[in-house]
Order: sequence, then structure tokens, then C-alpha cells
Amino acid sequence: MTDSTFGLQSKKRLRLIFLRFFIWFAGMTPAVWLVWRLLTDQLGANPIEEVLHRLGDVSLVFLLVTLSITPLRGITGWNEVIKIRRPLGLFGFFYLTMHFLTYAVLDQTLDFEFIIEDVLERPYITIGFTAWVLLIPLAVTSTKGWIRRLGKRWKNLHRLAYLATTLGVAHFYWQVKADTYWPTLAALLIVGLMVYRIRGNRSGSWPQVLQSRKH
Repeated sequence: MTDSTFGLQSKKRLRLIFLRFFIWFAGMTPAVWLVWRLLTDQLGANPIEEVLHRLGDVSLVFLLVTLSITPLRGITGWNEVIKIRRPLGLFGFFYLTMHFLTYAVLDQTLDFEFIIEDVLERPYITIGFTAWVLLIPLAVTSTKGWIRRLGKRWKNLHRLAYLATTLGVAHFYWQVKADTYWPTLAALLIVGLMVYRIRGNRSGSWPQVLQSRKH
């Protein structure tokens, strides 16, 4: 191995370490921020509702960023970025799970009869719950062991992330009563990501498509 090759690999390794540190920092910051605001009584007159909404917002941001990793890799050719997709997705699932548990435990005090009735009869809760359920197998099978076991089926399974995130955006849009700016922005982003995915699948991998356009 030449000095230049070793130096390049060292830079890539350091860049990846920094990226992972940044993802963990970004992933834990919302949780720490919410706990701090709760302990210092800064969550307003209805703290449970505030926590519920903030957890939902954060989970959707992480899921949208997770789906944006593939386009970012395809457009920039930055292959290392794909390695942070898994922790981003898991943080999205973590905050969505906390969102649901806040609703079930704190808001509804584990009144399962009422929770089931809510899920079945209130459409925006139905689609939000469905999004969470769809993400459970994705979180469980995100390890290298499951990737090996499932083979080609793993990619097909994890395409459910697009459906789950779309349902999450719909849930967000549905429950917002006045300011629809952020739900609309999220909806436009998920549409753009799906168009990118569909065009990429039809044309071959995006790095190959972009490379062919340069010639």
C-alpha cells in the first residue's frame, strides 16, 4: 500500500467517524431538548400534546432525510454517505415509537379499548399507526445478518420505507389545522424522492445515468 493510498483511506475513515458522531449527536439532541424543556416546565399548558407533536415532527424529519441519502449518493457520487442511512432510519423509527408510546401511555393512559377505537375510527390516526407498523419489520431487519438472510428480498422489503413515510406525511398534513406550510413541504419532498426513485429504476442506477450524460 502506497503512502497516498493509505492517506486517502485514513481521510475516508476519519470522515466516516465524523459523520457517525454527527448523526448520533443530531439523533439524541431532540430527545435531550424535550427532556430539558419538560424538566424546566417549558412545554406550555399541555406538555403531553407538545411532546407528542414534537416527537412526530422529529421522526418525520429523520425518515425524510433517510430517504434522501440515496439521491444524495447518486447525484454527488459520495458513496460513504450510504453508511449513515441505517442509523438515520433507526432514529426515525425510535422517535416514531416514542410518538406512539406518548399517545398510548401518557395521552390515553393505556386505555386499549379507546386506543383501538381511535385507530379504527379516526383516519389520520389509522394512517399514522399503519406507518409505524410498516416500519417495525424494517427496523428489525436492518442488521447485516438480516441483509444476508433475506438477500434480494431485503431491498424489496425496505422499499416499504417510502410507503410508511408517505403515510407519515399524510398523518402530519391531516392533523395540522391551520399552518400547512411544513406538511406541504414534506409532501413535495416525498413526491420528489419517489419520482427520483422511479426514474432511477427505469434508467438504471443514478451514478450510471449521470455518468452517461457527461459523455
